[in-house]
Amino acid sequence: MVKFEFGRSRIVIRYGNSKFEWTIEPRYWRNPLLAVLILLAIPMLIHQQPGMLTLFTIANIYAMIAIPLSWQIIGTGRINFGPQFFVGLGGYTAGLLSIHYGLTPLQTLLIVILVCLVFGLVLSLLTLIAGGLYFSLITLILPLIFLEITFIYGDIFRGESGIGGIAPLISLGSIKLNYLVCCYISLAIALTYMLIVDKIFRSRWGLKMAAINDNEDVARMLGVDVNKYKIVTFTVTSIFIGIAGWFIAHYFTTFSGVTYLPINYLIKLLLAVIIGGRGSIYGALAGAYFITFVEEMVKVFGPIHYVIFPTLLLGLIFILPEGLWGIYRKHKYREYYPSIRIRRR
Repeated sequence: MVKFEFGRSRIVIRYGNSKFEWTIEPRYWRNPLLAVLILLAIPMLIHQQPGMLTLFTIANIYAMIAIPLSWQIIGTGRINFGPQFFVGLGGYTAGLLSIHYGLTPLQTLLIVILVCLVFGLVLSLLTLIAGGLYFSLITLILPLIFLEITFIYGDIFRGESGIGGIAPLISLGSIKLNYLVCCYISLAIALTYMLIVDKIFRSRWGLKMAAINDNEDVARMLGVDVNKYKIVTFTVTSIFIGIAGWFIAHYFTTFSGVTYLPINYLIKLLLAVIIGGRGSIYGALAGAYFITFVEEMVKVFGPIHYVIFPTLLLGLIFILPEGLWGIYRKHKYREYYPSIRIRRR
């Protein structure tokens, strides 16, 4: 039987021997709720401009990759330089199944989850075998190998041109309405990721992952099953990233490995994580929006924007070492330093 208990500042739900508790103090939920309401309102304000809706959707796609990537880095203690491998895996799986077998987006989603689960489980063993630089190099090479495969088997993956004719994610008869609904779907996925990861980080799992990230040997001494947490974290985050690839394929109805597998796409993802705030899930969301809209704004400078954009971001990394989320934290939470006082009597 489910029992609800309402306290002054919290809600407690009891089900058998399980207990779920939520704090409802305004200082905890006011700012996040305000941010979510703003994000939900933006698509409605720009729904008459498909170009802006597409840009906002692309920002959500970056967030769909940056959030699980941040979780993966913290939970495994390894920096993954190949998240776009699972973007390509999800995109090509969804696209090929849709084209050759006529599957709907929902059906391809289930298969993408299964495929990413298998590949994520196999590749998660790298977190146990390789460490540090070796892990980073291996993950960096994987998407490049995948990219070469798309050229070698061009009759399947269509090489540089990519595959087209993929079933659209939504078909409601109106182009503007399709863009609006897809934008909200991408936003819902990104916010769901953020909610899940935030809940995990506030749990015992999050504490154990933080211990693994700081020092694996100490975590083992404290009784943490390091191997289990690494495998689970890498596998689940791989599925999350693969879903982003599925969304890309059905949203644009085309998918090309040349766009999503090279290193330049990886750099944008890593910059979204770093500029947003290393180790911050909310920062990854902010970094994804920042990267997307800054890149679009500097395009007014013409071809030279290829130089201005990375230079600007590198400058921000040095100016804001804690990222955008660090600015918020410094404003929200004042830091107190101990001081020595000499009493004279």
